[in-house]
Amino acid sequence: MAPRSNEEVVNAYLRSYVENDGPAMGALRHPGWILEYPQSGELIRGHASDRAIADNYPGGIPQLAPGEVIGSEDRWVVSPSFTFERIAGSGDVWFVHGRATYSDGSVWYVAIIMRLRDGLIFHETTYWALPFESPAWRAEWVERIRPD
Repeated sequence: MAPRSNEEVVNAYLRSYVENDGPAMGALRHPGWILEYPQSGELIRGHASDRAIADNYPGGIPQLAPGEVIGSEDRWVVSPSFTFERIAGSGDVWFVHGRATYSDGSVWYVAIIMRLRDGLIFHETTYWALPFESPAWRAEWVERIRPD
């Protein structure tokens, strides 16, 4: 069997994330895997630490029902709760943009930068952001891309 391309690894990894498939995620992570959350100043080192966080998530990890993958290679929808709108990259660096909907109804925008090493996910940097109201003072120079 030929080794997976980095694009195939990223797509399989995102699918395992949405499905909360810990063993599949672990198999796609480099032994030296780390995850950074710059906004909170946290670094998660190793698959076991990440799974412990998931296992202790207050109220449990929201149940995500994976749906049909639709769209082109760099634009696809995974589930009603976590939607990847853009996956782009080449070589060892990949970018993912999407939205996460939590059980409280809040919607967060998500941006992930992934670096691969030896054909596995090695380093992730994830940014989480809540939507905010656009300021009225610049209304005449902008177009709305989402309804209020």
